[in-house]
Amino acid sequence: MTTTHTPAQAGTGTAPPPPALPAGRGRRLRIGAGRQLDGGPFTYLALAVVGLGSLFPLYWTLVAASHDQQRVLDDPPPFVPGGRLVSNLEAAWEQAGLGRAIVNSVVVAGSITAATLLFCTLAGYAFAKMRFRGRSALMTAVIATLTIPPQLSVVPLFMMMSDIGWGGRLESVIFPTLVGAFGVFFMRQYLLEALPYELIEAARVDGASNLRIVRSVVLPAARPAMTVLGMLTFVQAWNDFFWPFLALSQENPTLQVALGQLSASYTPDQSIVMAGALISTLPLLVVFVVFGKQIVGGIMAGAVKG
Repeated sequence: MTTTHTPAQAGTGTAPPPPALPAGRGRRLRIGAGRQLDGGPFTYLALAVVGLGSLFPLYWTLVAASHDQQRVLDDPPPFVPGGRLVSNLEAAWEQAGLGRAIVNSVVVAGSITAATLLFCTLAGYAFAKMRFRGRSALMTAVIATLTIPPQLSVVPLFMMMSDIGWGGRLESVIFPTLVGAFGVFFMRQYLLEALPYELIEAARVDGASNLRIVRSVVLPAARPAMTVLGMLTFVQAWNDFFWPFLALSQENPTLQVALGQLSASYTPDQSIVMAGALISTLPLLVVFVVFGKQIVGGIMAGAVKG
């Protein structure tokens, strides 16, 4: 049995070219590194619906904050901003004392975020890359705490803060949430794949101490996940209402507790309440605009990790 070769194949030793794909299939199949899928009309329509649905609550807050109480309660309600936005913002600022509340929220959210990033990264590195007795049992215990409702710990936590002398102070809100089980688990799962053992061993061969390894190897490798965890932690601490409402006094509130005072009356002015909600949302929007690229980059770095 003989095999025939074309002149091109005999001279170069290459395999024959693959058969041509049917019309319309090449565009769908030629997808690899550096290529993107083309979106059709339905994709753009779905994205537009989701985007508008996400922005509508913020837009409605702006509309309600720019009208008076009577206009907000009209049927049908207004859908175009009015001319009372500045006066309603000033009224909400004065009635709820939002100046001090914003400073308290920045201190609380910033302290919790910084501590969570530090402690959760260190704990995640230890659980991911260090070998010690009881590591699996301790990690199981950390994960098990996620199943406990926070409401169950309110009474003993309140009594503990009172015994320490932190009742009504910001410390009673900051210290119970300096580290969270979700953050430890999140950083551990990320560092399992993102930080190879060979890199740590190479640093040890070069004479680096554990502290130097953490500073020069672990933190740079964990930076994308730390960005995502920091954003999630800051938003959660900024919007937290339940525990600050119980732990802080009305003279020293966080922003969400102060906003609760606007709607505590028998007939609250909805336009002023919405103006206060708009004030509380603006810092989060600023944070996302400033750090948006780093946040998205951190999410994508974790998504493409092989």
